[in-house]
Amino acid sequence: MTTETYRPRRSVLYVPASNDKALAKISSLACDAVIIDLEDAVAPADKVSAREKLAGIFANRPVANHNGRRCEMIVRINPLSSKWGADDLLAAARGEPDAILLPKVDTPRDVLEAGDVLDDNFAPDEVKLWAMIETPKALLNIGPIAELGRDPASRLVCFVAGTNDLVKETGVLATPDRRFLTPWLMQMVLAARAGGLDLLDGVFDGFRDLDGFARECMEAAAMGFDGKSLIHPAQIDAANRAFAPSAEAVAEARLVKAAFALAENAGKGVIALNGKMVERLHLAQAEKLLAKAAAIGA
Repeated sequence: MTTETYRPRRSVLYVPASNDKALAKISSLACDAVIIDLEDAVAPADKVSAREKLAGIFANRPVANHNGRRCEMIVRINPLSSKWGADDLLAAARGEPDAILLPKVDTPRDVLEAGDVLDDNFAPDEVKLWAMIETPKALLNIGPIAELGRDPASRLVCFVAGTNDLVKETGVLATPDRRFLTPWLMQMVLAARAGGLDLLDGVFDGFRDLDGFARECMEAAAMGFDGKSLIHPAQIDAANRAFAPSAEAVAEARLVKAAFALAENAGKGVIALNGKMVERLHLAQAEKLLAKAAAIGA
């Protein structure tokens, strides 16, 4: 998690920059964030025209979404190594989105070079960078990439798992339980936590299989992911439920916070609460959970 005001990222919907109908619906959606996509969702012949729409999209960005909160808006550009990437990055920066999502990140240098472009073009510090983890090389370098999250100058605040690309690049079998992907997903969790980054799970392709999607969300939440990237608005509600703290967890967090606030517990590193040993680290976890609950109105 970043040290800034907590921003929920339970449900993050990809919206093609070339799809005017989908773009018009953003303000009516209950997702925490949208990714305006210039990459996979846009055909090569449409990439330049899609990029040219960014200025209008961000000039008319919604003030608040269906939940009454401002929906984060991120732009996924094409890889910087492609013929579109450099122009995408500059166009995205001019729109001053909440973040720019970099695909095909392989090394820390990929993030640093994008950050240098933003700095050189006077993009505000509030424009952050997100990184797709979707290649074998990214997984081999994930520790050093994640470490950039500890340096605010890097702008890096979030990882997004690119599970479809990992399946394609490695040849592993994509089973419903994701058993061959799980070791890599857990590696992402460890790296993200070490770097203080948020982490989003990859997309679930069967958007009509809402039961399967809900199961995958619950599993991802149990693994430690902060949210999930989505391909269809029908997936928003299940993601929001899965990645929100339960009422029981909120109640327990309030008890922990209240217990440490008692005068007799001032300065104590460990206290007893309802027959359990509770440490200051549990207080930190409780405060984080309560901040999340407050941000989403839970």
